[in-house]
Amino acid sequence: MLFEQLNLIEPILMAIKEEGYTEPTPVQQKAIPILLQGRDLLGCAQTGTGKTAAFAIPVLQLLMQKTFPTNLRRPIRTLVLTPTRELAIQIADSFTAYGRHTGLRNVVVYGGVGQKPQTDALRAGVDILVATPGRLLDLMNQGHINLNQIDFFILDEADRMLDMGFVHDVKKIIAKLPAKRQSMFFSATMPPEIVRLSASILTNPEKVEVTPVSSTANTIQQTLYFVDKGNKKSLLIYLLNDPRIVTSLVFTRTKHGADRVTKDLIRAGVKAEAIHGDKSQNARQRALANFKAKLTRVLVATDIAARGIDVDDLSHVINFEIPNTPETYVHRIGRTGRAGLSGIAISFCDNEERAYVKDITKLIGKQIPIVEEHPFKMGTPVPPREHSPRRPQGNGNNRPVGKDGQNRNRSGKPKQKSIHPSVAGQKKSWFGKSRSKNS
Repeated sequence: MLFEQLNLIEPILMAIKEEGYTEPTPVQQKAIPILLQGRDLLGCAQTGTGKTAAFAIPVLQLLMQKTFPTNLRRPIRTLVLTPTRELAIQIADSFTAYGRHTGLRNVVVYGGVGQKPQTDALRAGVDILVATPGRLLDLMNQGHINLNQIDFFILDEADRMLDMGFVHDVKKIIAKLPAKRQSMFFSATMPPEIVRLSASILTNPEKVEVTPVSSTANTIQQTLYFVDKGNKKSLLIYLLNDPRIVTSLVFTRTKHGADRVTKDLIRAGVKAEAIHGDKSQNARQRALANFKAKLTRVLVATDIAARGIDVDDLSHVINFEIPNTPETYVHRIGRTGRAGLSGIAISFCDNEERAYVKDITKLIGKQIPIVEEHPFKMGTPVPPREHSPRRPQGNGNNRPVGKDGQNRNRSGKPKQKSIHPSVAGQKKSWFGKSRSKNS
């Protein structure tokens, strides 16, 4: 099937062609016709299936078909709610790309940065608002945002909203939406709480399910390396010596771990940057931009940033640490092998992580091939940790200290303490005041 067969208007078809796309993905083939009919949609699709375009394209077309008075400031007619800043920026970029010939405006709002540029953009009028829950509620409470005229509501990555504790914020926002609207609900997984949330948002929805989270794309080649925890750094550097790894996304479980791996790679001469929740928004955007432009070879990330990272032609994903939930593994490796392209997912597993691998293989329904031959197999001696040079011990003036703990002079003899004549004949009493020996 081609995009021309989906009854799309010429401005959108022109933009799709300029983006280099000719054939819709399965989720786009199924979702776009349903949404163009004005139906609510429940979409179960994992990341990397093209679901952003699946709702952005029909929403743009439906907005073009709805008229509004040109002499009034543009009301917000579409709200897209998403859990992370990176994903919000990515979605806004998609609306900009597919809507470049429509004249429709979109604004993205998220926390971690000053709000003035965002409120200035809102005052200028906006058709499509892409937002994270916290900043959206802040701006609503301040009177900068009114949702009374929303025609289209999209809740994206609903299961991630649940994981990050945003469900109560989402419910507060939904309570402010008009009852008459078209709603779209997307989630990679459907736990019971997400099913209940979808039922409260959608009205008689059509369901589209593509590539459930329990499966991994056939375009991704998965491999597993068993390695002692202390040798993971050495194995990573060893693998990155392969020039075929042009860019790689490396996952750690913690923010501290991401920073540590980044420092190790830089010390080894590999261009690397970290992206996680403790980084400022500007730093995160800069790191992601450098990675997309291939100025940075390795981007080290935590799972909180994973779903917002959308990089074309990403060849390798490396799990420096195995995630402790199997669904997270599927989301991680889904960063590569996107849009039909091939990709490679490499995972490092130490003894403590074997149970996590067992859970993953049970979820995806297949074994991950093990690489037996590599220089850092289990039992290989772990190299000593590198330490920065220690300052000489002493009295603050870099004077040497003897084995007996006494400060010594330059000749190596014990340094005698000087006693001022005025206190030579005094000692401390039990209540802290000085008294003479003869008192």
